[in-house]
This record gives sequence, structure tokens and C-alpha cells, in this order.
Amino acid sequence: MTRFILTRLFLIIPTLLAVAVLIFVLVRVVPGDIVELRLVGGGSFVTKGVIEAERARLGLNKPIWQQFVDWMTGLVRLDLGTSMWTGAPISHEIAIRLQLSVQLALMSTLIAVALAVPLGTLAAVRRGTVIDYAVQVFSVAGLATPSFWLGILLILFLLTTFHWLPPLTFTPLWQDPRANLLQLIWPALAVGYRYSAVTTRMTRSAVLEVLREDYIRTAWSKGLASKTVLRRHALRNAMMPVVTVIGLEFAFLIGGLVVTEQVFNLNGIGKLFVDAVGRRDYTLIQGLMLLIAAIYIFVNFVVDLLFAWLDPRISYE
Repeated sequence: MTRFILTRLFLIIPTLLAVAVLIFVLVRVVPGDIVELRLVGGGSFVTKGVIEAERARLGLNKPIWQQFVDWMTGLVRLDLGTSMWTGAPISHEIAIRLQLSVQLALMSTLIAVALAVPLGTLAAVRRGTVIDYAVQVFSVAGLATPSFWLGILLILFLLTTFHWLPPLTFTPLWQDPRANLLQLIWPALAVGYRYSAVTTRMTRSAVLEVLREDYIRTAWSKGLASKTVLRRHALRNAMMPVVTVIGLEFAFLIGGLVVTEQVFNLNGIGKLFVDAVGRRDYTLIQGLMLLIAAIYIFVNFVVDLLFAWLDPRISYE
């Protein structure tokens, strides 16, 4: 296991390098110029000399290869550079928003798992019954309901029923837990419901497949209690595809909640990504895309480790 962990950690470096090259090329291919957008986007008149001077200040007049070398040199020093639009360090722009996005993703994941695993298991055990059909309706409704639309319904419900709206200003959890949870619990519920729908269907399918295995029938024939068979033999082996879905969905939630963040007025990574693309902020886009790629790589690494814990037959040596 130690050798596997070290090998995977070592492979992260070339993977991120390849991702960095791809990100840099794709960002430069996107049409638009941040300098023209900043200086003449509002309809004002600016001379060509001013535009060229601004391009030189931002380093956009350098050859593409030199811009890439400068960016990679900064990455080696763990420096993502500065935003071309605000002039602030990219690490600061991300840090002040990453806390909100990570907390929202964690809360949504906890809600989804708390709903999906029991419901999916129950539907598999009670296959063909009213309970199974009710769980399937619950999951299909979650798949068909956009999280941002459900968020709007939650806000309207709170406003019309209790004449109350969630706080608009983000408060860190360690400063005021009550204010923090009052703001984030509602988007977490909206996102977690849809998240749980995907995981519920996967859990049901995985448990049904495991229940058909010979070792499960052997456990039943030995007279083991139902809870013991499900917990020790069926559920643990069925969790492998479920853990994969949970990991991928969690990585997506870090930067993929753009519309939901807009509905609940959350200034997270998703909103920052949209603003960076709209402003053609090359350096900020590069930093955000590299961050999300690193999160996906790390989540996949953790999922692989969980596989070995869930199934002792797996050996990475």
C-alpha cells in the first residue's frame, strides 16, 4: 500500500503538468481580449497606444511560449500569479471563496449520503414493493428537479410562510455557526437532494447486484441475521461504485454550482469562474481550472484508497 501511495503521489506531478499545458492552450484559443474589454468595453474611446501599454503591463505582448514559461515558473514557486482584472493575487481571490464552496460541497455530500445509502439499500431489500416504488419516485424526482429551481422554491417557501430570508452575507463557521448554517443549509438541501437521487439509484443497483451473489446466499443459509448479512457482506461490497459516484459528484460541486450560488447570493468558486470567463481574465481562469483539476485528481486518489478499505481482496502492492 505504501508503494502504491507514493507512486500515485508521484504521478500527480506529470498529470498536473499535462493539465497545465492543456489549460494554457485552451484559454489562449478562446476569442476575446481582456485589455479591450476593460478599456473600451464601456464604449469609451482609448488610443491604440494606451491599449498596447496595458497589454505590455499585463505581459500579453510577450510570445506565447514565454508567457507559458512565466506561468510555469510561478507554479513551481506555488504562485498562481495575479488577476489581470483586479490585480489581486489569484491565491487570495480563490482562498476567500474556497471556504464557502468546500463547506457547501461537504454539507451537500453529507445530506446526500444520509438520504441515499439507507433509501437505496431499503429499496433493494424491498424490491418490487410499495417502498421500492416510493424510493424510485423520490430519486427520479430528484434527477428531474434542477437544484437552482428547488432553491428558488425554498426561498419562496421561507418568505411566504415565515416572512424570513436566509442571510445574504457569508459568515465563517468558526465565527458564528448559527449564522453560517442559517445561510448554507438551504442551498445544501437543494443540492443534496439532487445529489442523493443519483446516489440512491446507484446504491439500489449495486446492492441488488451483490444480493444475487453466491456468498450472500451462503450467509443466508447459515442463518445469519438480516442486519449482519447486509452490513458485513452486502453493503460493504456494494459501496465501491457508490463511493466512486460520491467522489466525482463532490469534486464537481466545488466549482459546478454556478446557478445555485447565484440564486442564494453565494460568492463561491463557481461564481468566480463565471466572472473570470466573462472578463477574459486568463490568469484567473488558468488558476481555477488547475485547482479543479487538482481536486479531481485528489478525490480519485482518495477513492482508490477507500476501495482497498472496503474490499480486502484488493491489493495495490
